[in-house]
Amino acid sequence: MLLKALEPRGIDFFTNYGSRKSRELTENPRAALVFPWHDMGRQVVVDGAVERLSERESDAYFATRPRGSQLSVWASRQSTVLGSREELEAAYAQAEERFPEGSAVSRPEWWGGWRLAPFSVEFWQGRPDRLHDRLRFRLAEGSWLVERLSP
Repeated sequence: MLLKALEPRGIDFFTNYGSRKSRELTENPRAALVFPWHDMGRQVVVDGAVERLSERESDAYFATRPRGSQLSVWASRQSTVLGSREELEAAYAQAEERFPEGSAVSRPEWWGGWRLAPFSVEFWQGRPDRLHDRLRFRLAEGSWLVERLSP
């Protein structure tokens, strides 16, 4: 999954609403995002509440995607079992027929965005002897508190 926008209201990402992650977010609208930088010995963990983006926001982002990526959304039922590679390629070919070259590809109703509104952001820096630095920014009563955590 790719982070697509970092907004004042949160972090936006997009996926198939029928995927496992979307079904889980619908049941429990809280999530954690982890951004590792292994070579630098760093990571950032963001915890927050999750909500679906509006259709307008999802449409706007979908329109910016490359045409092939738009067609792939129509071809793929993300996370479902495929009988063969040929089945996926045939679905893609059907999407190409449905949206001929030069025509706009509409966003399917089963695909769109989510926004994670952070209530906690932890910055982790690896150090020798496991004496790592951990700083957590935690939202409390509208203000961000900074806490140093034990490694």
